[in-house]
Amino acid sequence: MNIQTHQILDAKGLACPMPIVRTKKALEQMDSGQVLEVQATDQGSLADIRSWAKTTGHQYLGSTQEGEVLHHFIRKSDPSEVKEERKFPHTATNDELERSLREKPQTNVLDVREPAEYAFGHIPGAVSIPLGELEQRIGELNAQEELYIVCRTGRRSDMAAQLLDRQGFKYIRNVLPGMSVWRGPLEKSAGI
Repeated sequence: MNIQTHQILDAKGLACPMPIVRTKKALEQMDSGQVLEVQATDQGSLADIRSWAKTTGHQYLGSTQEGEVLHHFIRKSDPSEVKEERKFPHTATNDELERSLREKPQTNVLDVREPAEYAFGHIPGAVSIPLGELEQRIGELNAQEELYIVCRTGRRSDMAAQLLDRQGFKYIRNVLPGMSVWRGPLEKSAGI
């Protein structure tokens, strides 16, 4: 595939949210209509960058993979097409989630990190549905139950919360700052 790009951004070795942070900065320096190629090794960047582009109005053209490196292609939109980045308004702190888990052990937690991230340490009982699969697997969740959504830093869980909100989920909370500083109970998947 030969896609003409105007700039290449090296985000290899960076984890969420850094590929998106750097993508946003790079696009700010480009002209409307130009194409940015983002090279990343974080598998989560597939869903992260696609979702970020969709919520900000930039055009996600697609991605390719060569070995461990993902190549994402984003066309910078015209200023009239760009949407203000919106944050999901209903949040909970890590401490609030930990308290809810102590007081109500049946608290529902959705972990939208990649499978490897989940395997190496997750909140006991958390359901794992990576952000990139959430739209297809939404039927596995109950829109009428309270749901806390976690990821590593709160960015992917923010995008997941917005997606679920658009699908009619009413009792959802984006957990901030997320698993990167989680001090509560943690378990690993079998075999880890």
